[in-house]
Amino acid sequence: MRKLSYSVAASLDGFIGDPGGDAEFGMKFVTGDYLDYHRTEAVDALPTAARTAFGVDDAANTVYDTIIQGRHSYDLALAIGITSPYAHLRQLVASRSLAESPDPAVEIVSGDLAARVRELKREEGLGIYLCGGADIAGQLRDEVDELVIKTYPVVLGSGMPMFAADFRVDEFALGPVRSFDNGVMVRTYRRVR
Repeated sequence: MRKLSYSVAASLDGFIGDPGGDAEFGMKFVTGDYLDYHRTEAVDALPTAARTAFGVDDAANTVYDTIIQGRHSYDLALAIGITSPYAHLRQLVASRSLAESPDPAVEIVSGDLAARVRELKREEGLGIYLCGGADIAGQLRDEVDELVIKTYPVVLGSGMPMFAADFRVDEFALGPVRSFDNGVMVRTYRRVR
């Protein structure tokens, strides 16, 4: 069975964006050996434009072959005229307001998102990349099998949490931990079921 991995950048105090969801605070840390990590080990999760800019647009997918993102994340691409931001992956966008997809390569999921994820998990293939937002992560909380938290050495004080969900304790076991020369840490956790 395929797994759903929520890979997200966060501050030391656990926020993935400012109160409006803007995550620009982390961009200055995509340098040095952390940038190399994206170019080599996390290349599947890069938007197609970034893969092209980094010269890795022809890299084969080895971790993910599918992405699920929320409407707000997708809107960032649409705002700059990109209708297929992850062309190297099968793309799903969770949205109740988009009636139809602006691109044939992007599937709009307007119904039961968790049920659609369970269908995807039963298919053959690589992993499924959950590309944030707090709302979509909250909706898929029970389906998340793995957390990949890229922690930036900043404190925001308040902002968008990793999950917009009610209080409940879900256990995850710590897996690989990586640290980088700029203070970023990447920690992987697997759900304890």
